[in-house]
Amino acid sequence: MSYINQINHLLKPKSSRSPLVVDLFAGCGGLSLGFEAQGFETHGFEMDADSCATYRRNLKGNCTQVILTPDIELPSATVLIGGPPCQPFSVGGNQKGLQDSRDGFPIFISAVKKLCPEIWLFENVRGLLYKNKWYLDEVVQTLQNLGYIVDCNLLNAVDFGVPQNRERLIVVGHKGNFKLPKFLTRKITAGEALEELAFLSPPESKFLTPSMDEYVAKYEKASFCKRPRDLHLDKPARTLTCRNLAGATGDMHRIKLADGRRRRLFLREAARLQSFPDWFEFVGTETSCFNQVGNAVPPLFAFHLAASVRDYLQSDYRLSSKEIQQRQPPIQLSLPL
Repeated sequence: MSYINQINHLLKPKSSRSPLVVDLFAGCGGLSLGFEAQGFETHGFEMDADSCATYRRNLKGNCTQVILTPDIELPSATVLIGGPPCQPFSVGGNQKGLQDSRDGFPIFISAVKKLCPEIWLFENVRGLLYKNKWYLDEVVQTLQNLGYIVDCNLLNAVDFGVPQNRERLIVVGHKGNFKLPKFLTRKITAGEALEELAFLSPPESKFLTPSMDEYVAKYEKASFCKRPRDLHLDKPARTLTCRNLAGATGDMHRIKLADGRRRRLFLREAARLQSFPDWFEFVGTETSCFNQVGNAVPPLFAFHLAASVRDYLQSDYRLSSKEIQQRQPPIQLSLPL
């Protein structure tokens, strides 16, 4: 089965009586789609109107448009997931940690306290493991104090069938015996994902101008690129972001056609590289839709994570609070070799 046929078939919301999953900072629903495809019910919470509209159009669950605060009322849920924005280290080096009003982690931690879910999971940038590990330590310690074993894992979506190198920090809180999904044996290339789309140049195509090509050449030289940063169809794509999808930047994603012209990606191409099925419709302007794609958790990646959550909930193995305190090391980090 081809890649696109696989995700079109696999990533469909399923009707189920499975436990409710609350998704905070849900975006357009990439993480929730993976959970719904595993049979969970979802309820998203997101401040962006276009993202909420996209979520509602494609998923079975509701999405509440709201600016999240630690005092937000949430429905009872067995599973809590999300992608909290993390900004206490991004401006001026103030490093206020959990006291920073721009930070989403106090909201996520407050939700864990209120809901006491069987299991929770959040996704974030890999930088939390390195330059800003002081802050991750603070977050993890706070969550451990709520009675959970906390596992921190740096995973790459490409190892779970997504045709894109996308490293993300996945942090899971559980009561024992949670197992991550296994890596797949084969990586999917950008060419397999895009198929014939990669060779098309319809009238609405946006091509790089000669001056943009010149700028890109200077950017790549300054960045010591050994291979042009065009989209190479024989390997997985590099990480998709809002910046390199919606903005005309030096590292923007583009396809070099046979005639030498470079064109920017179409929205559907970007969506496929993020593992969104072709039936998934985005709401909003082109820039808004590109931002939704760039910010999303790849649904196929989420699908495999959700399978591990489902297996955990179906198992009977749980540790008592005392056992968790005895067995829990300060912080468990799982990094690729």
